[in-house]
Amino acid sequence: MTSGRDADLSRLHVVVPLRTLEGGKTRLGAALDAEEREELIVGMLRHVLGVVHAWGRAAGVLVVSPDPALLRIAAAAGAATLAQRNGTLNDGLRVAIRDATASGATAVLIIPADLPLVEPRALERLCDAADAALAAGRGRPLVAIAPADARTGTNGLLLSPPDVIEPAFGPDSLRAHLEAARAAGASVQVVTEDLLGFDLDTPGDVERLGPARLAELQAMGAAADAVGAAADATGAGSAP
Repeated sequence: MTSGRDADLSRLHVVVPLRTLEGGKTRLGAALDAEEREELIVGMLRHVLGVVHAWGRAAGVLVVSPDPALLRIAAAAGAATLAQRNGTLNDGLRVAIRDATASGATAVLIIPADLPLVEPRALERLCDAADAALAAGRGRPLVAIAPADARTGTNGLLLSPPDVIEPAFGPDSLRAHLEAARAAGASVQVVTEDLLGFDLDTPGDVERLGPARLAELQAMGAAADAVGAAADATGAGSAP
């Protein structure tokens, strides 16, 4: 898909897709029980949103999920939220991209919520690559991609215009995004960035992460759960 418009990074919006809290990260079941997984999911979401905020380059941040509890947590962290009513992850992303564009986005950066090591400098490196592609392509539409460690997935996808290609997250998404970008005639940059490349999907990833960082993220998740429970209790107590 291509819009025929030039690339423009002046109003970059970050989109963070997320599945449900209860059904998330089931492949970690051999390493973490259900409560631990939920704390980890929430902790990573709060970490990613905190990093985006600290980065300071995003004109808007939108979390898309079918899970109301996760959307409440995202809203409390200062993000705009979009409830996904049905469909796949990519269906939700397409709606989110349209929503961001309607809000004035000239570019979108899609990053997952399970990046436990991401830091502002990793996002800046990806954006620097997009700036270089913009200059080299003389305004031609651009796609900048940060692959996952395994080199088959995508952990960062920067698009300008936002609809230059459709998101194709899932198995072999790196290849799918590269092929779509080339078909659209976009300038392409692939950025290998360790802090963006590492996501948390398997018990082996938990081992690589290490117990100290795991505990930090779970503590962030537990703190958010406690705040949410207190808010729910206050709301219930004030009901007529």
